[in-house]
Amino acid sequence: MSDAVRDSEIAAEQAYLDRVYVRLDQLRISAAEVEKAGYNMARVGNFGALVERDAMVYHAARRRRALESEHDGLVFGRLDLGPDGVSGADAAAVDPAVPDGEVRYIGRLGLRDEQYDSLVVDWRAPAAAPFYRATPADRMGVVRRRSIRSTNEKVVSIEDDLLDPAAAPADLPVIGDGALLANLSRATGHGMKDIVATIQREQDDAIRSPASGITIVRGGPGTGKTAVALHRAAYLLYADRNRYESGGVLVVGPSDVFVGYVSRVLPSLGEDTATLRSLGQLVEGVRATRHEPPEVAAVKGSLRMQRVLARAARGPVPGSPDKIRILYRGELLSLDKPALDELRRTVLNLGVKRNAARAKAAGHVLDALWRQSVELLPSGRQQQRPEFASEIAERPEFVQFMRGWWPVLRPAEVLGWLADRQRLQRWANGVLSNREIATLAAAVDPSSLSVEDVALLDELYEYLGDPPVRKRAARDPFQVAEGVREVATASQRAAAAREQALERPDDYRDYAHVIVDESQDVSPMQWRMVGRRGPHATWTIVGDPAQAAWADAAESERAMEAAVGTRRRSLFTLTTNYRNSAEIFAVAARVIRAAQPDIELPTAVRSAGIEPVETVTDDLAAAVRSAAATLLDQVEGTVGVITPTPRRGEIAGWLDGLDGQRLQTVGALDSKGMEYDGVLVVEPADIRDEATTGFRTLYVALSRATQRLTTVGTRPF
Repeated sequence: MSDAVRDSEIAAEQAYLDRVYVRLDQLRISAAEVEKAGYNMARVGNFGALVERDAMVYHAARRRRALESEHDGLVFGRLDLGPDGVSGADAAAVDPAVPDGEVRYIGRLGLRDEQYDSLVVDWRAPAAAPFYRATPADRMGVVRRRSIRSTNEKVVSIEDDLLDPAAAPADLPVIGDGALLANLSRATGHGMKDIVATIQREQDDAIRSPASGITIVRGGPGTGKTAVALHRAAYLLYADRNRYESGGVLVVGPSDVFVGYVSRVLPSLGEDTATLRSLGQLVEGVRATRHEPPEVAAVKGSLRMQRVLARAARGPVPGSPDKIRILYRGELLSLDKPALDELRRTVLNLGVKRNAARAKAAGHVLDALWRQSVELLPSGRQQQRPEFASEIAERPEFVQFMRGWWPVLRPAEVLGWLADRQRLQRWANGVLSNREIATLAAAVDPSSLSVEDVALLDELYEYLGDPPVRKRAARDPFQVAEGVREVATASQRAAAAREQALERPDDYRDYAHVIVDESQDVSPMQWRMVGRRGPHATWTIVGDPAQAAWADAAESERAMEAAVGTRRRSLFTLTTNYRNSAEIFAVAARVIRAAQPDIELPTAVRSAGIEPVETVTDDLAAAVRSAAATLLDQVEGTVGVITPTPRRGEIAGWLDGLDGQRLQTVGALDSKGMEYDGVLVVEPADIRDEATTGFRTLYVALSRATQRLTTVGTRPF
């Protein structure tokens, strides 16, 4: 196709895009005027007008925000349909390229012109489905599918797929080599590429699967698993907004690096209500990024830790008093350690969380002391239980005893107890081996929490609960100062009450839908933590067993089943690697097939003609810096330097002064889910040998690149 034809087609699409943006500006102005008119309705003065005002202002402001947030890349696709694909309702008012056909433009949100004819079809609407689902085998009425790439309001390129050559007119222009492969060859930038314009049929099946039950998506590197997860979140919010916006959608990723990487995708799709968290961020007030060495992670992630932590949380507090003695009316009342231990077990067996049971524990101690007083004192000197309890509970010695025997406990404090080898030996007896006990005791440090510790804190919270607090009266949003209240209408007060009712607590645990990405790396204890955030949720679980860092797949599967329940399951498998060139993926495949010869891997469909570079050197620092600089020269976008996890900081220091805007250094574990134009893997043999599952971690590291791959090490891999 000549440059003149390409330029002519771009100009035609630019003319349509100009029309769309003119209409977008008109609608923005209209929404602002409606919002302003809504405020003016308050002047009418009656209650009905105030209610109507609230509704007008809310919906107009929401519409205005949506229109303002969808400016860049608003239109990204065009469908040219033949006669068998015509619907009429969603057709753009332009001359069809196929006789008796129609044209649909696909974008981030739906727009109509002044006559209510379609300008842009929302990508989530059923009418947009052929843009993703149509294939040469099942064309869905599509003759030509066009991907439109724009910057701000300017069309910069177009790429076409001709799905039905027999139905295409002889003069129908077909530009480029196909939207998907052209899109993947471009620079990725810092955030994950919004591939809404290039989602293919197998991905779209998973995105639009029924919301109920559990959707499981499996696929190897580069198959678009993360894109599926994020676009599914947007699709669910679009398809059933009342349910999923009010209940919330939680997206759980493997690392902070990953969360930052994908954080702009959902807002770019018009959705900013989903919650994104890494496994190290799921407990409120904690943000852990450090990973434990594999042998420590294996212990902390095992389901056996549940029993150890339960024993610790239910046991005596280290250093607490082991007896109580109170002189009452000339008689010594006392409880020794066995009696106190029995009382503690009795209270905790009631099913109350420890911190919430403090008052019950005090009541049981008072009951035991009162029974002693009844036995020791003659009937004339005895008191009824309420009078006895009131007198003893106020004594300083009793108050001091309760503070020491049943203090308010916090998860980090109890976790710190595990550092004492002797205590841990008692709690882990029959659960962990002596070697595991020694490993765990040496690795506990509440002042430097790891990602693996976060699940342990959450488990302990289940046993301890919140400290008892006195309930405060709800804040009056219209109170200006003590005794001074702002003048407000009944409608305003009702709206404020609704807003307060919808506010979620910081530690929210009842999401309507939970999406777990890189699920193969979620440890059993982490599954318990994630499961508590969605006890009534529907689920989307995305992962690749071949990349699993968790060695005991059966234990992880049991934990996942317990977390998500027995709801109906829908399984989708992604088989095509769109990210890597065939040359790059061949290196990654070689590594994992050496350990698992029969493993099924995706097919890399793109050949770049550029072979990966492998360097073995004695001067590692110089070779790493030189290789990183070369990659920065060779690619336009980002370069990822992937290191053995313990050496990330050291190797990052070697690269000081290079292009910090495009260069990112990550440990091998944190590279999961990431994508870079160029990748430098440092000491690949060390990554492979870090753990029994290290070959899988190296497989992941080698499959992060879209264009160029270089490895540098002191020994071959």
